[in-house]
Amino acid sequence: MAGDTTITIIGNLTGDPELRFTPSGAAVANFTVASTPRTFDRQSNEWKDGETLFMRCSVWRDAAENVAESLLRGSRVIVSGRLKSRSYETKEGEKRTVIEMEVDEIGPS
Repeated sequence: MAGDTTITIIGNLTGDPELRFTPSGAAVANFTVASTPRTFDRQSNEWKDGETLFMRCSVWRDAAENVAESLLRGSRVIVSGRLKSRSYETKEGEKRTVIEMEVDEIGPS
């Protein structure tokens, strides 16, 4: 969609995808991808890990069922999608906003 923020992340699933169905019957799978950037330090002649990004993701319909059946915790994936901001209220009444990815494409990496 025009104007949406699209990104691609390569990383590993932190847990098994969670599959559920909406009241209308649409499948949705939720999962988190951990992506750690690596850079080569020429002075020490070794690779250094950067700060890990944990991205919460959701994928819908047939793709959701496929993800739930074929991917497990630790699976290395490449995920492409759109960033979405979502606000909610905690049980304590605090307002929170999170950034999540609505997945367009996902596959093994």
